Amino acid sequence: MKNTLFAVAISIAVSGCGVTIQGEAYKDITPSFDPYDFFNGNVKAWGIVQNRSGELVQRFKVNIDGSVDANNVLTLDETFSYGLGEGVTSRVWTINETGINQYRGTAPDILNEATGTVYGNAMQWRYDMELPVDDTTYNVHFDDWMWAFDENTIVNRSYIRKFGITMAEVTIFMQKQNQSYSPK
Repeated sequence: MKNTLFAVAISIAVSGCGVTIQGEAYKDITPSFDPYDFFNGNVKAWGIVQNRSGELVQRFKVNIDGSVDANNVLTLDETFSYGLGEGVTSRVWTINETGINQYRGTAPDILNEATGTVYGNAMQWRYDMELPVDDTTYNVHFDDWMWAFDENTIVNRSYIRKFGITMAEVTIFMQKQNQSYSPK
């Protein structure tokens, strides 16, 4: 009986860890994703959040106003509205390029710094967040993956983890609204 319980516990822990994506697999896939080019301007996004059981718990839209200043800092001013569930209504990201295909960012509800790496048409964006749920707040880890479909469209999959276990998944489609691009 003791061995059976141990096997079940290990099985649950392993299955709860979720997806592991290897960024290097995308390094030669085009179009290349450049967050400065994509987010410089207005971007509209539509997304859902599903809990561990796959149940839809949030449906939302995001308006993202992005700009790059003279110091090469990317600012994303995000405004959220919800068709199902509740959540944060606004967030302002400040993002800096720290090396070739390397980024760091901050926002008021992000703990410490977010870090990002671009791999060809994909970008991994990782951070810890204070996530309000009902009457409490949980510190959770986000592992975001963004893939460029073309210069105007990306899809974002986020895995929200607590204690290494995927508690929820977020799917977001983003579309650039203006066609003028300015180089970094």
